[in-house]
Amino acid sequence: MRAVTYQAPGEVQLDERPEPQLAARDDAIVRIEASGICGSDLHIYHGRVKIEPGFTIGHEFVGTVIAAGDDVTRVKTGDRVLGCYHTACGTCFFCLRCTYHKCDRMRTFGHGAALGSLQGTQADQALVPSANLTLRKVPEGVSDDVALFAGDVMGTGYHAVQEAAIRPGDSVAVLGLGPVGLCAVQVAVAGGASPVLAIDTVPQRLEVAAAFGAIPVHLTEQNPRQIVKEITGGRGVDAAIDAVGHPDALDLAIRVTRKAGTVVAIGVYAEPCQVHMGLVWIKALGIRTGHANVIGHVDRVLGMLASGALDPRPLVTHHTSLEDAPEAYAVYDRREALKIVLTP
Repeated sequence: MRAVTYQAPGEVQLDERPEPQLAARDDAIVRIEASGICGSDLHIYHGRVKIEPGFTIGHEFVGTVIAAGDDVTRVKTGDRVLGCYHTACGTCFFCLRCTYHKCDRMRTFGHGAALGSLQGTQADQALVPSANLTLRKVPEGVSDDVALFAGDVMGTGYHAVQEAAIRPGDSVAVLGLGPVGLCAVQVAVAGGASPVLAIDTVPQRLEVAAAFGAIPVHLTEQNPRQIVKEITGGRGVDAAIDAVGHPDALDLAIRVTRKAGTVVAIGVYAEPCQVHMGLVWIKALGIRTGHANVIGHVDRVLGMLASGALDPRPLVTHHTSLEDAPEAYAVYDRREALKIVLTP
């Protein structure tokens, strides 16, 4: 089969790989019909997240089950499914507390040995361990483009809003309007947050945020801190979401959040980061971090997608084939796309 593999910083290629085989009773094999290029894939592409050359990348996928082990009961051969970006055992200390993203035996698709040596999903087929938790049937009428978001990006935006404990009427600032940031904007608006400020430098992304119901704020052509003060009566927002994963974004999130507010850092951090702890302390801020508990949220998110309460279709800007993956990564790296969907 064909698979997109990491070779070196700035270099991916399409290789031939053996077709996956069932290895455990709760494994499934999925024929991939759509996979996405994600911001965390870009961290791999840049060399920030270290994986072995030749490893198959990608962790967002929709497809059809073509084989399943005897213990797989929630899906069956022939089912159209979406996959979460990671697996979970369902029985460890953390899974029993529904923090599936901290599972002791968690494995993340396409992230190399450091995260479980689970080959990625930008391929013709993928092996899916712990299929009862990792896979969900796609509801009738939900397109591949929409379903693809439930297993990672929209689930991550939903997680950020949940971690911030945002309630109807709360004010929110989202820093960084890649797909995760824009999904967080949409979830916050759908949940009744107001106002929702969306901060970035790319005009097209600011336009999408405005279409979702947010107030667009240009990071460099405007003064985000001053705008937040004016809109909130000088207090600051109730919650700020750093969807960038950069120290400058985290610092701005800390500064625009009101006293006793919450900052959620959902962007990927792979290096040390200095934090003005004195400011965090004096403002009594709560800080939540880490990747998203997508398995814990996927059913609710999928329901909201199926109902139309959340609609990520405006975020899909490019469709391309696996053969064109190297150019697709280059396009994504140049910030010329929001979400690229790869098809066999």
